[in-house]
Amino acid sequence: MQKNIPILDPHTFAKPEEVIITHSELDIQVDFAQHIIIGKVVHTISNKMGSDKLILDCKDIIIEKVTLGGNEKETTFALTNPIPFKGSALEININKDTNTVTIYYQTTPQSFALQWLKPIQTAGGKLPFLFTQSEAILARTWVPCQDSPGIRFTYHAKVKVPTHLMAVMSATNPTQKTSDGIYHFSMKQPIPSYLLALAVGDLVYRPLGKRTGVYAEPSEIDKAAYEFVDMEKMVIAAEGLYGVYRWEQFDVIVLPPSFPFGGMENPRLTFATPTILSSDRSLVSLIAHELAHSWSGNLVTNATWNDFWLNEGFTVYFERRIMEKLEGKSYNDMLTVLGYQDMMQTMVQLGQENEDTHLKLKLDQRDPDDGMTLIAYEKGFFLLLLIEKTVGRAAWDAFLKTYFNRFAFTSMNTEHFVNYIKSELFKNNQDLINKIHLQQWIYEAGLPTNCPKVISERFEAVETNIRDWEKGKPAKDIDCKNWTTHEWLHFFRKLPQQISPEQMQELDHTFHFTQSGNAEILCAWFKIAINNKYNKAFPAIEAFLMKVGRRKFLVPLYKALVNSEAGINYAKDIYSKARQNYHYVSTNTLDEMFK
Repeated sequence: MQKNIPILDPHTFAKPEEVIITHSELDIQVDFAQHIIIGKVVHTISNKMGSDKLILDCKDIIIEKVTLGGNEKETTFALTNPIPFKGSALEININKDTNTVTIYYQTTPQSFALQWLKPIQTAGGKLPFLFTQSEAILARTWVPCQDSPGIRFTYHAKVKVPTHLMAVMSATNPTQKTSDGIYHFSMKQPIPSYLLALAVGDLVYRPLGKRTGVYAEPSEIDKAAYEFVDMEKMVIAAEGLYGVYRWEQFDVIVLPPSFPFGGMENPRLTFATPTILSSDRSLVSLIAHELAHSWSGNLVTNATWNDFWLNEGFTVYFERRIMEKLEGKSYNDMLTVLGYQDMMQTMVQLGQENEDTHLKLKLDQRDPDDGMTLIAYEKGFFLLLLIEKTVGRAAWDAFLKTYFNRFAFTSMNTEHFVNYIKSELFKNNQDLINKIHLQQWIYEAGLPTNCPKVISERFEAVETNIRDWEKGKPAKDIDCKNWTTHEWLHFFRKLPQQISPEQMQELDHTFHFTQSGNAEILCAWFKIAINNKYNKAFPAIEAFLMKVGRRKFLVPLYKALVNSEAGINYAKDIYSKARQNYHYVSTNTLDEMFK
């Protein structure tokens, strides 16, 4: 089987089989006054077919001029008519012997990868902040590029920012501010465009180990360092499973609350939401997830967004193996049961026969964000768990370690993975292949009947407490002294749907849920409060929605409000005030809800 697989990506205009970018040099300036990035990118190209055109992806970017070669001879170019969510093809006329192409450009306020934050939207409240979110196909909104997960390139960057701010990227990074506001970056391992990342703000750095550390605003750095103290142990645990960490440094930056995801696995510098700063280290499995992406995703990458499960299903499996190594099997069982519950809820919402419940997606004429549901994560995980249980953990681990090493720094699609696992792990044993039901898992809707069943003894204890409370046991007598966030989430999910005002008051008075500093607990409690008309929580719900931009929390809370007696008008009123605080990734989803 060949390592480099020619695959047609429906979400790019590029033709990498003809001309492909191998290296990029960015030279940009961040302009907070105008909310734009200005500068140039120099692409080194390989013209495999002697083509006279280089085709790039471009959306909401102003192209000023394009030059060829070291002598920068100006050339002609054209932008095709834009297509929704894909943008335009930037067609640049080149020569057969052209090695470099320089594009002078600037972004626009509509460049959706960029979120510009006012000081009031940051933890410190005094200085502005900028961060990028390039996944899935938003890199093209801040750098003209070949924006496909199947195309990899190395990069260097020079970034100029205001002198009171620091710039960091998915590359080698500074640990303190420069006097002139100029920063230089290098990413020597080839990466796909969706892992191109930049953040600029009032940042400080705290080392946590010989190759781990955390960036945050000064007011957040102590909390972040406390929360992530075991990051070095995570890296060691991961290496013990599937081989050496190939990116030298593993740092995390805690972004302002508007960051739309839990985390983003930008190599060398994971972007993380502040909603995981729970003060008890109970939400750090998210960091384990982003670390696991250093193998599944960053090292071996889904070739197209139709193959998204190859990134996320593997990463959830790897994440849980890391957490099992650090916290034990009972902890991993809790994560797995919660994941199963989330998956089943997603399937109900999508519909059991919906093609979006396939692992292999069909997103050719759609925004790839449409396919980024929990199906890829959890259905993918349970398939891999099934394979582990069928062939044995030792054989499965050996296979995965070889897989990550053999296909390091390349892309993989579903069909080639299926062929590979059939020949290398299953040895083309048809009885074994039939036992797994690979075809059904990957290409059919819903959940196959051979999905592994996982039971959590710790959750069974939670359910016993709920039954006793329903029978009249006071909330103050619930045995929850050593509960983690995961036990509380299961507690909320197993409460009866209808709870009396007196019971709501008792729970809140006893456990202070409405005042919790844990975003996971707040979101779960707020859904219950909305559904049971617990009005005392509504000011806190509005404050939460005004501050937090993580899509995972926003969507269920707004849905609950829309479907409640509080009604669509109340939800719309909050959204009209809060929308400016959210990233495009979140507003793109929520705008549909409020149409």
